[in-house]
Order: sequence, then C-alpha cells, then structure tokens
Amino acid sequence: MEQLNLFEYSQKQLDMCAEIMDMDPGVHAILRVPMQELHISIPVKMDDGKIKVFQGFRVQYNNAKGPTKGGIRFHPEETVDTVRALSAWMTWKCALLDLPLGGAKGGVICNPKEMSKRELELLCRGYAYRVSSVVGPDKDIPAPDVYTTPQMMAWMMDEYSKTAGTHQFGVITGKPLSVGGSAGRGDATARGGMITIREAAKELGIDLGKATFAVQGYGNAGSFAAHLARSMFGSKVVAITDSKGGIFNAGGFDTEAVSEHKAKTGSVIGFPGSTPISNEDILELDVDILVPAALENVITEKNAGKVRAKIVAELANGPTAPDADEILHKNGVHVIPDFLCNAGGVTVSYFEMVQNFYMYYWDEEQVHDRLDKKITPAYHSVLETSKKYNINMRVAAYVVAIERVVEAMSDRGWV
Repeated sequence: MEQLNLFEYSQKQLDMCAEIMDMDPGVHAILRVPMQELHISIPVKMDDGKIKVFQGFRVQYNNAKGPTKGGIRFHPEETVDTVRALSAWMTWKCALLDLPLGGAKGGVICNPKEMSKRELELLCRGYAYRVSSVVGPDKDIPAPDVYTTPQMMAWMMDEYSKTAGTHQFGVITGKPLSVGGSAGRGDATARGGMITIREAAKELGIDLGKATFAVQGYGNAGSFAAHLARSMFGSKVVAITDSKGGIFNAGGFDTEAVSEHKAKTGSVIGFPGSTPISNEDILELDVDILVPAALENVITEKNAGKVRAKIVAELANGPTAPDADEILHKNGVHVIPDFLCNAGGVTVSYFEMVQNFYMYYWDEEQVHDRLDKKITPAYHSVLETSKKYNINMRVAAYVVAIERVVEAMSDRGWV
C-alpha cells in the first residue's frame, strides 16, 4: 500500500474525528483543506557571487479563532504537503490550548548548515519581504521551527518593520529578549510537558517524588525535561539517549552533569557511572514515565506491546506511529499526545504576542504561572473527552480542538 504523505495523514485524522463527532459534511469539507497558501521564490546572492533561487511557502490553515500562528522551517527536504499538515496541526494545537489563534506554517527548501551567516540573513529577509502581504501582528504571526533561530526571527522582524515603516515587534515570536522576546521561552515546551505529566500522575496515582523517567532525545526539549523532572518533582532520571546512543543508571543521573558531559564530548555516551543503552531499548524500560523527545515513529506496532512505562509523554512530534496508539491504549499505557504535551512552546509564543501588543513584559515566574493555567485545563478537557467517548487520548485531543474550531466557525456565521 502506498504510504500517505503527511498532509493526507492529517486529513485521515480529521476524517476519523468527523465520524465520531457526526460532523456536518460541509463543515468537514472546509476543514480538510487550507484556507490560503502562498508559494514564493527568494533570490539570494551567494558568497561566491552567484544568484540562487530558493522556494518557500506560507500556509494559513484556518483563522476562525483568530490570527494564524505557526513556525518557519528551513529544511532541504521541505515540501508544501508537510507545511500543509503542520499548519493543520497548529490549528488544532492552538484550539486545544484555547488560544485566540488559528494555525499556519511556513517553510523554505534550503540547507542552512551549508550557508554562511550572511547568506542566511539575506534568505530570512527575502522570506519576510515576500510574505509581508499575508503576515502581520493581527494576521499571521510566524515563529522559529526546524533549523531556524531567535536571531533569524529578529532579522525577519526587522525586515517586516522596514516594509511597514514602523516598529512591528509583534509580527513574529521566538525573538531574542532584546527585541521583544519573552522570558520563560527557553524551557517552555518541556515545562508544558511536565505540567501534563503532573496532572496525569494525579489521575493514575503515581507519586512523582518516587517516579523514574527515561528520556529519549537529549536536545533542547529533552534536556530541559530531564532537568525539570528532577527540579519540579524530585524524580529519578534513570536513562537518557541522544542520536549516538544512551546511558542507564538505576540510581538516577545528575542531569546537569550529563549536559556538561555532552557539551564537552558531543554525546551523553560514556558518562561516568553509566551502562550503555540503545535508542530502541530505552523505549522498553520498566520506568514510570517515558519521554520520547527526538524523532517521529519510534513507537510502532512492532514494539508498542513491549512499552512498560505507565505514562508516555510525547515531547517530540509524532513519536508514536498510528498503528501503535491502540496497542498502548489497550495495554493501559497513558499517552499524553504530542500536540498537548509539547504545546508549551506555542503557548509562551502567544504570551510573547500579548506582551508585544501592550509593551510590558512579565518576569519568568509570571510566565510559568500563566503557562500552568493554560496547560492544566487543556489536559483535563482531553482526559474528560477520552472517558466520555471511550477513545484514546490522541483522538480525544483532536475532538476537543476540532469542536472549538467548528464552534468559532459557526458563531462567525461561516457555516
């Protein structure tokens, strides 16, 4: 059978929820496709003096709940179908967190690892100029994503401001603090995930002070998750992996020391006092909480039955393959789906927008408190829907989100 591309997969997810919700066919048809998309060409004079033309996209999926929001990815294998799928998922993620935002996504086909700082700046400014007619603080607000950074967001903000003829810090989020960024953005994704784990542990009767964690993927989200598991809950992080391999210690790790080791050596492997573990074996450890924070499709039909964790907290995007979800659900594994578990990032990006609008900035403690007040009710709305329809947590998250988008469309008189 031919494999679905990501956009077709996102449509299949919607179709399944539409059936559960007995959705009106006309509403369903509207939600299956983006409302608007822009295809652009960006010429850049490279360091060797030659002009290279890059292809880019901005897809705005649905703006019933407000201005659209979503990251910009720079990737050599970017496709418009990937961007379409991600814009759909951003729509559901923003609705799930009850943010007054719709969903969008952007992308440029390029390899930033092979480009100089000057070339990247020209590409960023070219992208911002080309999409300036469809983005804006009250239209569509981009943010960083794969291979894009706060510095790149600052260049784009500056270019848009020049085009608008006025300071427009609010046109983009994920910026450096010096130009309107938000405190608390660095660990927001992981912190949001920890809040959902805290609530799930209450539901399942797990004492997090005695709980064990395994973290697959020790990049930004994974490393922050490991640190926060210890600092917020006093839990033991007994296993950690990165792209090169992993480490295990039943007594738990000093995660700060592990981070220092990785910074020096390029990997967590070889950390003193540890035994090796693979990225495959970490998924089958007898731990309380498993945090896949790296790649997609690591839990599949083949290994889902071997997952022994009580909670799987998906900090990565799509770490559980579709055919594995029901296996985990039947085995009593409590999955916190990705677009709930990792929604802390977009939530704090929304907070950045709010701060930009009224030019007053919160301290980190205020950001953390407001994040908790958004993530906690979102988790419980999904849990209640899961119980109501006797469906797994992922499907429940989609139902909650889609219901909110449909309600906004109806109230606006679109349907």
